[in-house]
Amino acid sequence: MATFRTSQPGSAADPSVPHLILVGLPGAGKSTVGSALARELDRSFLDFDAEIARREGMTISEIFAQKGEPSFRLLEHALTDELRAHGGMVLAPGGGWVGRPETVALIRPPARMIYLRVRPRTAINRMGRSVATRPLLGRPDPVGELERLLKERRGAYESADYVVDVERVPVNEVVRRIVTALQQ
Repeated sequence: MATFRTSQPGSAADPSVPHLILVGLPGAGKSTVGSALARELDRSFLDFDAEIARREGMTISEIFAQKGEPSFRLLEHALTDELRAHGGMVLAPGGGWVGRPETVALIRPPARMIYLRVRPRTAINRMGRSVATRPLLGRPDPVGELERLLKERRGAYESADYVVDVERVPVNEVVRRIVTALQQ
């Protein structure tokens, strides 16, 4: 079985257990919530950006700069395809992952998608100075860019199995809400 070196250890990735996929804008908390959710559920956690950066030997910004966004999206697609042989993980793909229906369809269904809904300004505030390292946000008006991305992606985000408002909600409460939703 393949291993994902950047994932947090958890229970074995059982192919019969659907993945949980966290989606949302950059800064929504996918990595932070995903890590905490995986611990709570005793699952492995995989941050797509960290895994792709490790495999490529460069940062996500460098991949975008040197290879372009379409190449990055192909790397996301290949990683998603690889994950079909596994299951039971908490996954945090990049914010634009949902924008490629052919990629999402590789694992959903049976995977369950959870949209972490946040306003663009809140997301920018959460990212702080790291916003400058985000390939799609390192522009003069990052809030405007996030608003544009949200408008583009809203339908895909809202097609999630669960929508969790993460505006001014502590991580442990977001995790509790997700666990509760999964039990219903």
